[in-house]
Amino acid sequence: MKWLIISLVCIQLSECLYRVPLHRGKSVREILKERGELKHFLETHKYDPALKYRALYPDYQAGTGDEPLLNGMNSYYYGSISVGTPPQSFTVLFDTGSCNLWVPSIYCNSAPCRNHAKFNPTKSSTFTTNRKPFNLYYGSGSLSGYFGYDTVNVAGISISKQELGLSENEPGSTFYYAPFDGILGLSYPGVSGDGATPVFDNMLNDKLVTQPLFSVYLERNPNSQNGGEVIFGGIDSSLYSGQISWAPVIQELYWNIGLQSVLVNGQPTFCSQGCQAVVDTGTSEITIPYQYYDTFMQHIGAYEDRNGGFLVNCNNIANLPSLTFVINGADFTIPPSAYIIRSNGYCIPWFEPSYVPPPTRDGPLWILGDVFLGEYYSVFDRGNNRVGFAQAA
Repeated sequence: MKWLIISLVCIQLSECLYRVPLHRGKSVREILKERGELKHFLETHKYDPALKYRALYPDYQAGTGDEPLLNGMNSYYYGSISVGTPPQSFTVLFDTGSCNLWVPSIYCNSAPCRNHAKFNPTKSSTFTTNRKPFNLYYGSGSLSGYFGYDTVNVAGISISKQELGLSENEPGSTFYYAPFDGILGLSYPGVSGDGATPVFDNMLNDKLVTQPLFSVYLERNPNSQNGGEVIFGGIDSSLYSGQISWAPVIQELYWNIGLQSVLVNGQPTFCSQGCQAVVDTGTSEITIPYQYYDTFMQHIGAYEDRNGGFLVNCNNIANLPSLTFVINGADFTIPPSAYIIRSNGYCIPWFEPSYVPPPTRDGPLWILGDVFLGEYYSVFDRGNNRVGFAQAA
């Protein structure tokens, strides 16, 4: 009832929405491709986007204190936060596919830390720690460090005694090329192996937001200087058209929902027996279960290049098929102009295969990343455990 009363009061008040402007930069994948290093990277680094969702799988062992972060090479929407007193500024990936908050620390001498902002706990009067260690695994190695507590400010919301990871070792090259310093996870607390309370849960627990939800708008116009925004505590109706369609969360770990069917050019083609999807701002592409991947690429007329990736004819994009996800009875269509990226004169279908076996009960796993979310304003509703989509403005 308290949430309802506050939200009704705030309907017309813009100050009830706490906004983080997002920046858009080149993904690590794009940077590696431009440098001619992508093929070697993929050959020497295990890469499967679905591995970060291991909590969905039957053999997952909770309480291990680690969390795969394999999609660092793809993500490129990020915003600013501050940590400590006085505040120290960082850019972070707002990631609905992970749980913890971490930033580099001054105790990290790895190459990725040398070209990113580093937190100095000795300069913060509000920092405390018990030196509890953590390990977060990703494709090119493991991120390790220790946990501490400090004041974190997100979109003007000040959260005291927020637990955060301070990296001491970041081997490999994934985060060296990343345009952001750290990651702020926005999934459910059930995937926090170390038991840390996520940032958004602390906002809810301390009644710092007007509604128990946040929403995401990603700007896909390449000519726009705006990258979009994450809005905590509300929905901005100016950022979408039509009605919001809702889908229940299957399991309160990640933002995973059911898929009834996947259509190619309006024809039912995949998932006739049902699939599931994770809605993930931390993944730039749409990922496809490996058993569908080659067939899908044939449907869109893609051909394999010498690097083992796929390309399409840049002169034929308008004739490529649309892709439609049927979610809780509603159709969400992605046109070819949204799933093809132009880079250095090439046209690349922005899809990846995932090889991890799917959870047993809900069918093969798709990941609806930024390609999908750029078309649809998304609402992540913790109060009702559901995800909403509406056509982005």
